[in-house]
Amino acid sequence: MKFTVLTLFPEIPRAFFESSIMAKAVEKGIIAYDLVNIRNFALDKHHTCDDGTYGGGAGQLLLPEPLGCALDSVKAYKKHVIYVTPSGKPLTQKKAQELSQKDEIVLICGRYEGIDQRIIDTYVDEEISIGDYVMSSGELAATVIVDTVYRLVDNVISHESLDEESFTGCLLEYPQYTRPNVYKGMEVPQVLLSGNHEEIRKWRLRKSLQKTLRNRPDLIVQGRLNGTLTQEAEKMIEELTESTCQKNVGKKKKRK
Repeated sequence: MKFTVLTLFPEIPRAFFESSIMAKAVEKGIIAYDLVNIRNFALDKHHTCDDGTYGGGAGQLLLPEPLGCALDSVKAYKKHVIYVTPSGKPLTQKKAQELSQKDEIVLICGRYEGIDQRIIDTYVDEEISIGDYVMSSGELAATVIVDTVYRLVDNVISHESLDEESFTGCLLEYPQYTRPNVYKGMEVPQVLLSGNHEEIRKWRLRKSLQKTLRNRPDLIVQGRLNGTLTQEAEKMIEELTESTCQKNVGKKKKRK
């Protein structure tokens, strides 16, 4: 799989591609990348790549000519082009899995007020947002998308690691522990040291449900709608909900 990133600041994503698991994936030939400096396609000696917006308003917009030339140079019309923008569709694990099946992805990193709409209309296949907030750096947002996608490509990370991650199903991941057994007076749950794989599985499921109910109850609703919650999980949810209600009642009595 290949990622091509169009940017005014190639040094920002370069550090990511040259580090950690990504660097190993590149070395093995599983992942390839190209960082294209939009400024190299500017039409004047000052390498101007932005200007004010028609209709007035604060901020600058990336000029369409340099960006269009940069896209043409990488034959973007043959590839899947993503514009990273707060006004795009939300990035989800499902979307990341879908994108991981692409052979080549081109990412456009916006700056300032964004890019000319005519570039979007001509080149862009989809607009993606990494969250409901605004960043000054399209490079950071593009790197988030790359990181979310490339790790799902075959042979980058083991399937066992991916299968139990948050959002792989409809649940958040359970708590994890490593050595030492006791840290600052806190012990690793005994069930994880028992060697009883069935009990460990149940414990992890229960903890995943507990964390999801607390942090992302919307995922439980989603799991029920798409039928991914098992009868065992539903029973645990009932027990956890009942236990939480009893605790809340106990707290109210203490306050009185």
